[in-house]
Amino acid sequence: MRGLQLPLSQTQRIRLQRAFEKLQSLSSKVNSDASVTVADTIPVNYEDAFLKGHGTTDLNGELVATVCGVVERINKLVYVRGLRARYKPEVGDIVVGRVVERRRTALDELNMRGIFEENDVVCAEVRNFQHDGSLQLQARSQKYGKLEKGQLLIIDPYLVKKSKLHFHHLEQFGIDLILGRNGFIWVGEHVETRDSMVVDQANSFQQSMVLEEKDLAHTPLEMRQNICRIANAVRVLSTLGFSIDADLIMETVELSSSLKIDIHDMLGSEFHVLVAEREAERRSLMGKRRR
Repeated sequence: MRGLQLPLSQTQRIRLQRAFEKLQSLSSKVNSDASVTVADTIPVNYEDAFLKGHGTTDLNGELVATVCGVVERINKLVYVRGLRARYKPEVGDIVVGRVVERRRTALDELNMRGIFEENDVVCAEVRNFQHDGSLQLQARSQKYGKLEKGQLLIIDPYLVKKSKLHFHHLEQFGIDLILGRNGFIWVGEHVETRDSMVVDQANSFQQSMVLEEKDLAHTPLEMRQNICRIANAVRVLSTLGFSIDADLIMETVELSSSLKIDIHDMLGSEFHVLVAEREAERRSLMGKRRR
């Protein structure tokens, strides 16, 4: 069962196995090329032109996989995205990370210290690639930058699919959820920002000083509990190997609340089984609606 390291009872193990078998069956019916192993045939329409991408090759007139992973299709390009592969950045990706060092000139380092310090958690967008393979990041508006009052989670990058929206304001909880394409997930107290462009570092620094004064306020217990519950939902979904998106996270949170499951108990084996069973049922209902 995907190498899950959970202390399952015999009954829980059987239930979880059945849920995964149902999910696999549903995946095969809806999209027969959802996941592949080496030498698996990838269904394509040979009447339509297509381009062979990474992880694919021709074999006896069929398109087959050369790596284990998930089949992706972008326009005419067909390729296999390897599971648990290192994050491969693309221009425009939203990423979250922690400041560990500065690698440019002493003047750059001095200026940056007015905005960020080591161990700060920040959010940015991939702007370009350097010749040495490093990334050039940018903060195009005030929704980027330093992140505070929350939890930073690290999951396998392949679980975070690229979408049009990686910033989510969960209004009912007062929480900001940022799904970094590099597998870094931020769950924190909502911060009001304006979408105006950051004109220069001086203005940004002044604004950050104002925000810093506001941030001295105490975070209420209920807010901290909301952060922990949402963060644990991400941890459970990651452990089960499910792709992470805001809707699935919220459904997991609502399941835990409706069953009156304590925040800490969300990390227990029983809740993992319940989430897998719920997801199998949800996908089953979706399949019936399509018919």
